[in-house]
Amino acid sequence: MDIEQKIGQLFLLGFQGDRIDATHPVAADISLRNLGGVVLFDRFVAGKQGHNNITSASQVKALTTTLQGFARTPLFIGVDQEGGSVRRLKPEIGFPATASAAELGQKNDRTLTAIHAMTTAATLQALGINFNLAPVVDINTFPENPVIGRLERSFSPSPAIVSVHAGEWIKAHHKLGILTCLKHFPGHGSSRVDSHLGFADITGSWKTAELQPYKELIASGLTEAIMTGHLFHKGLDPIHPATLSASIIGRLLRQELQFTGLVISDDLQMKAITDKYDLEEASCLALAAGVDLLIIGNNLVYDPGALARIIPGILRAIESGRLPKKRIHEAWTRVQQLKKKCCGLSGS
Repeated sequence: MDIEQKIGQLFLLGFQGDRIDATHPVAADISLRNLGGVVLFDRFVAGKQGHNNITSASQVKALTTTLQGFARTPLFIGVDQEGGSVRRLKPEIGFPATASAAELGQKNDRTLTAIHAMTTAATLQALGINFNLAPVVDINTFPENPVIGRLERSFSPSPAIVSVHAGEWIKAHHKLGILTCLKHFPGHGSSRVDSHLGFADITGSWKTAELQPYKELIASGLTEAIMTGHLFHKGLDPIHPATLSASIIGRLLRQELQFTGLVISDDLQMKAITDKYDLEEASCLALAAGVDLLIIGNNLVYDPGALARIIPGILRAIESGRLPKKRIHEAWTRVQQLKKKCCGLSGS
C-alpha cells in the first residue's frame, strides 16, 4: 500500500446526510483516498439542522452498509453513544434509553452498568456501528464543568469508581465485538471551559489522580484506544495542548503509562484547536506527536474537501522532514491491528 493510501486510513471523518451514493464527497474519500472510517452525528450543527446521519434504525443500517460497500479496507464506523444526554441514537427516534455515567456511578452497581452497556453495544452491533467513542473516564472533580460535570458524563468524583464502571462498560462492548475508547486524556474533569468553544487550560486544576483510571484500565488489558483532549497543561507541555504534544502522548501516555494501543484525537475542528491552527497544520502536528487516528467531525464546521487538502499537506511535511515517514507506518499499523479485532480485516 502506498503512503497516500496509508495516510487515508488515519482519519475518521464526519459527513452530511442520512444516505449517500457514489457522488457524495465521503464516497470519494472512501474509494479514492482509502478513508479509515467515519463518525456519525444525529444533528448537523454547522447547518443548524436537527438531523444529520441518524433518523431511524433501518436508515442507519442501510447507511452503514452503503458506506462499507465503498471501502476496500473495512471502515471504522464510530459514534458517541455514552448514555444520558450524550447519545446520538436517541429514544425520541426509537432507540433504547440508557442512563448517564453519573447515574450509574451514583448507584455504583456493576451489574446495572453492564446491563446498560450491553444494551448500548447490542444496539450498535445491529446497526453496523463498530466503534463506540466511549466511555468517559474523566473524574468529576469540578461538578460545574460545562462539558463533563453538568452533562453527567463522569461516573464519579472517585477515580476507583470511574475505573470499575468504565471496565464494566468496556467488557460488555467487547462481548459483542464493539470497540471502545477512553476519553479525554489526560483528564477533562477539572476544566472550567468547554474545549469545543476555545482554549482549555487545566494547568491550575488538573491533579495526577485523574490518570488513575487510565493506569488501571491499561494494566487490566481492556484498553484498545485512548482519545486525547485538546487540553493545555503548561507543566506537561508549555507549548501544545495534549492532542499536539509529543511530551504528553509520547512520554506520559506511552512511556509512563505503557500504553501500546491506538491514540485517537478529539475532533480537530473544535475551537481549542482551530483558534490557533489550521487543519493541515494540526493534522501534521498531531501525527508527529503520536496520534494514530485523527477525527475531523465535519459537524461543527462543514468542510467536505478537508481530506483531499490535508493528505498533500502531510506528504509535504514528510518530504520536508517535519513528519517522519515511519510515524505514518506506525500509526497505520495500529489502525490495521485494531480493525482486525472488529472489522473482519485479515492479512496486512
